[in-house]
Amino acid sequence: MKKKICAILLLCVCLLVLLSACGKEKKTGEYQVFYLNADVTRIIPEKVELKSSQEDEKMEELLKDLKKRPQDASLRQTIPNKVKVLGVSTATYQITVDFSKEYYDMSPTQEVLTRAAIVKTLLQIKKYSYVMFTVESEPLLNSSKNAVGSMSEDSFVENPGEQINSSQKTTLTLYFSSKDGTKLVPETREVHYSSNISLEKLVMEQLMEGPKTKKKLATIPTGTKLITITVVDGVCYVNMDETFLNQNQEISEQVVLYSIVDSLTELSSIDKVQISINGDTSGKCRYTYDLAPMYKEDMSIVENGQEEVDSTE
Repeated sequence: MKKKICAILLLCVCLLVLLSACGKEKKTGEYQVFYLNADVTRIIPEKVELKSSQEDEKMEELLKDLKKRPQDASLRQTIPNKVKVLGVSTATYQITVDFSKEYYDMSPTQEVLTRAAIVKTLLQIKKYSYVMFTVESEPLLNSSKNAVGSMSEDSFVENPGEQINSSQKTTLTLYFSSKDGTKLVPETREVHYSSNISLEKLVMEQLMEGPKTKKKLATIPTGTKLITITVVDGVCYVNMDETFLNQNQEISEQVVLYSIVDSLTELSSIDKVQISINGDTSGKCRYTYDLAPMYKEDMSIVENGQEEVDSTE
């Protein structure tokens, strides 16, 4: 009788182990595919269940999902229909995805978000730490014609969106126009803000509010809408609506441009800035400065003098 009971107990234990293993196996098939929201301002994950058990097959499944329409109708598929995935290869710790030439037809903002979505999706396969993009077998170039190179999850700075946490405090240096419109005047602010907002967005919002004193002029026209702002590989992509072009003609074009560039490059995560209007970089800031280039900090027109410190709650 004792042997019978032991045998039954052993059988029960084996069944429990098998059931537990099956449960764990199902969980390993759960992944997230990152899609673009309708406004093309951020990426949002959607859970999927992968059928494959082999890592290379999982990668193919994830890429197919990135080409499909998401279940949530408010989201956009990540890889546009006209962009073809020509091939995928792997090396130690790295995935290389080759795209058709139509990849370059995306706007700068869409391209950056698409890149972030693909990288974050594929790097859930723990065997790999980096993703590299090529276009027609040539390394992907950014809008300044520099190779993007290998990307990790840390390559992308993102706004966590709905995850509103506690209030934080930071000190920003903003650059506004002098009264005569020929120089930049720095203004240092101590700002309290919700931790869900990215610092680059905070800088732009503070610039749009204008200076705190009458000794300086606002450089961004009232009513300008910040459509998107994204930082990738040290480049800040600022996308505003056409209201930005209704600039104060008494302020020089150079002052308007570098008010934004110098304010943003005060952040340690930003080395260059590219501005677009409704996602288009083919125009000019006003008459002289093209939007397409990535502009670096230029302190040559900054007025000497003591910076003012303001506190905002």
